Amino acid sequence: MSYTKEDIIRIVKEEDIEFIRMQFVDIFGQLKNVAITASQIEKAVNNQITFDGSSIEGYTRINESDHYPDLNSFAIFPWRPAQGKVARLICDVYNPDGTPFVGDPRGVLRRVLQRSRDMGFDAFNIGPELEFFLFETDDQGHATTLTRDEAGYFDLGPLDHGESTRREICLALEALGFEIEASHHECAAGQHEIDFKYDNALRTADNILTFKFIVKYIAKRHGLYASFMPKPITGVDGSGMHLNMSLWKNGKNIFADSKNELGISDEAFYFMAGVMEHANEMCLITNPLVNSYKRIVPGYEAPVDVSWSPSNRSPLIRVPAARGSGTRLEFRSPDSAANPYLALAVSLAAGLDGIKRKLTPGKGSMKNQYEMAEGEKQEAGINTLPRDMKEALEIFKQSTYMKELLGDHIFNKYVEAKSAEWESYQQFVSQWEVDRYLYKI
Repeated sequence: MSYTKEDIIRIVKEEDIEFIRMQFVDIFGQLKNVAITASQIEKAVNNQITFDGSSIEGYTRINESDHYPDLNSFAIFPWRPAQGKVARLICDVYNPDGTPFVGDPRGVLRRVLQRSRDMGFDAFNIGPELEFFLFETDDQGHATTLTRDEAGYFDLGPLDHGESTRREICLALEALGFEIEASHHECAAGQHEIDFKYDNALRTADNILTFKFIVKYIAKRHGLYASFMPKPITGVDGSGMHLNMSLWKNGKNIFADSKNELGISDEAFYFMAGVMEHANEMCLITNPLVNSYKRIVPGYEAPVDVSWSPSNRSPLIRVPAARGSGTRLEFRSPDSAANPYLALAVSLAAGLDGIKRKLTPGKGSMKNQYEMAEGEKQEAGINTLPRDMKEALEIFKQSTYMKELLGDHIFNKYVEAKSAEWESYQQFVSQWEVDRYLYKI
């Protein structure tokens, strides 16, 4: 929906909106906001709301910044607290002199989208598939990893104890303008997936953040905790954020080509090859946590190898069955811990690089790659994704491509924070180590 400044000012008055959340993200995709009252709405839509960003990750030394709200992101949350309705505006972050702040992740995605337009493409559409767990809380309301759920893939109540919560989440999202395409129980106990319709990349990144906020909010109302942690439980499937990608030109999906045996175009193959070429360099962005690499292991429906397939789900990129305008590439390694603006930006940039250089992805794999021997993979020229965050970090640090793409500010802040995170992890003694070694040594 398209809004003008006057529309928003009028709606705030007519709908008895008392608070507006001016939302933005840090470089790790954590949603932040400055809440204003309705009396400040004219200042807000005229880019006159400032905030102190000196304590926010990636905003260090930026003592004062301005919120430039995206007017088309205006939405009223589907609940009414006693003190009046609450709305939100998603904002870009600018310096006081009116220049874009180089540490704003939304700005990175905007720059890559401009690069795409400069190459003649109308839109980069993304349909995300986000998985999450619903966990019980303890007597103090703190999250546990316990679930009374006994359900499995596509099961329903009474086995699926989260069914009513998932249903309320879907209704809340629809009230915010989401088009919900499917919702179901996932493979692991307590694990769920809700899919919403694709949109252009910027709006999809906004929607991912909104989705996570709504899921957590509704879960809390049901006495549960919603977690998007990639691998919260040992021995079961982790939670991913598969990205279904398509590129459009002159109103047509350029990934479709009915003349090709597989029904996909040369540009789709080039794009795919670009994502594969840069997959390891951008893995620290698409899979940003120590825990992310506990998900990317054989046997749990997450990709381990940098390859593609027209059918099976073990490679990095799958080509779903839909053709024509529904033709798309499914990028399967990202998880929901990723900053959506950065994850979508690096995915698009990699694909565009593939198109520009006319890269080829090699032969698609028809085999289940979890069952392939290492020698067989080497013979087929199949590389693997990083095994842990340390490996991903080292590859990222050496990548001039990623530094140019993200800019010095975000790149350096990201490396600094992730290096500290890995050091902290290295120093921590886990329960696994205690259980395995304490009584044996």
